[in-house]
Amino acid sequence: MKKSLLLLLLLPLVAATVFAQESRQDVSVSGSALFPPYIAGNGAQVHSTVGFGALISYRYLLTPTSGLELNYQYAQQVQHFTNPTNNNLIHNRFMEVSGAYVHSFIFRNWNPFLEAGVGGFLYRPIDDSKTTIQQISSDTDIGALYGAGFAYEISPSFDIRAEYRGLVMKTPSFGVNNFSTNRYYNISDPVIGIAYHF
Repeated sequence: MKKSLLLLLLLPLVAATVFAQESRQDVSVSGSALFPPYIAGNGAQVHSTVGFGALISYRYLLTPTSGLELNYQYAQQVQHFTNPTNNNLIHNRFMEVSGAYVHSFIFRNWNPFLEAGVGGFLYRPIDDSKTTIQQISSDTDIGALYGAGFAYEISPSFDIRAEYRGLVMKTPSFGVNNFSTNRYYNISDPVIGIAYHF
């Protein structure tokens, strides 16, 4: 009887210890590439070079299969604006701060996942030889993100993560009325990197 009572009292302590050792958080660093589509509207046309950059993500698991994620992304690209009176290039920094809900599926070492969320996107012009127009301003927009990918566990602490992300936002105009298409576009954003669980 005493042994059973002692076991009953120790059971919550053992459960708490196991729960504390479970990895519920991870941080990942990935290389990214932004592929904006060609957009025309309102008499203006815009297309961009591929923007290469980096994505840093923090994920907190609420359950083994669902979690919340915070993202910061930085990339550089050149936007090309044309309309009947202008043909200009704008070299810019693209920054993303976003949050998303992530749902994972667990198959041994393979963990496919889906995500969806909202974000703030900032285009900040760079005044250098690639920019052919002056007196432009930063462009900020609120948009959405969605994605699907997989994580392959290479050890209990690390996994390789690859994902297709889609970023939906209004096309930038950099404060120039003639550059505004008044359209939304979907930027393809494939990423690959490594995550550390703790």
